[in-house]
Amino acid sequence: MSDAVTIYDVAAHAKVSISTVSQTINRPSRVNAKTRERVLRAIEELQFVPKGVAVSQARRGVGRIGVLAPFTSYDSFRRRLMGVLAESDGASRDVVVYDHESAAASVSPLLRTLPVTGRLDGLLIMGLPLDDELAEHLGTRGLPTVLVDSSRPEFSTVNIDDEEGGAMLARHLLQRGHTSFAFLQEPQESQAFLSQGQRRNRGFLRVLAGAGIDAAAVPTVLTGNDIVSSRRALGEVLALRPAPTAVFAHHDLLAAGLVLEARRQGLRVPEDLAVAGFDDGSVAEAAGLTTVSQPFEESGRIGARLLAERIADPSASVQHITLGLRLVVRDSS
Repeated sequence: MSDAVTIYDVAAHAKVSISTVSQTINRPSRVNAKTRERVLRAIEELQFVPKGVAVSQARRGVGRIGVLAPFTSYDSFRRRLMGVLAESDGASRDVVVYDHESAAASVSPLLRTLPVTGRLDGLLIMGLPLDDELAEHLGTRGLPTVLVDSSRPEFSTVNIDDEEGGAMLARHLLQRGHTSFAFLQEPQESQAFLSQGQRRNRGFLRVLAGAGIDAAAVPTVLTGNDIVSSRRALGEVLALRPAPTAVFAHHDLLAAGLVLEARRQGLRVPEDLAVAGFDDGSVAEAAGLTTVSQPFEESGRIGARLLAERIADPSASVQHITLGLRLVVRDSS
């Protein structure tokens, strides 16, 4: 990397204006995707680092970490953030929050440009998949990075075993005598990675298959990622043949919608239809949902702790931590 490389060099290399380079670094969403990619390539090829890095280095005693997650898509990441903030309290560390849409095939341009700006000392990525190119980019830039609810062998990670969580619910529903099932999930835009819901369904179906149930015959019903949509999805669930007596929903919000609509229509829960969710937040408790409880706040705390260790010693060994799950049985099953 050469200090002689300037923003003018990047602009000339990418054949764009200086203002376009600046926008790509600071406001990537405002730049056309094709142009943005060309500028990012130029930045990488020239190993350009803005002068702001010098400022960042000068105030490393304070420290600033970024937390990137789909906060507006899932309340669970708000709870993880609470753990990050609790761990960072009193640590002379600024926490900068970046929202991201729900995980899909394309990776946010924001995620690629964060290391380039030099404004962060570390990055905590939660619930978002990294492809090979992005992982290499973060490693090349030397930005300490930790993943929560996501996996890459070269980064420290904090996860749960989603497959085992689905298996726990399958065993519970089988013990309740159910033999006909459905799975409720929001649509996944790409099959380039396995989402948390797909992993949970995989564990669920594995146990059902072990009990002699044809897993291929267990339907997946798609719904929007909110209670209104999952309430509407009940009609599709009830129209299935054979009619399921138990439904496993990817997360509690979807399960709550089913329960609310079932009760509105006069169905008995769980006698006519058992419903189980995943996460165990306030929605699950309010709706009386059977669910799998995962330690959101703890995952945030541990992720922040691992990141602080990585910032202090970039050569520290990578750690992969898997947190435990707990089956919570309530009225819905």
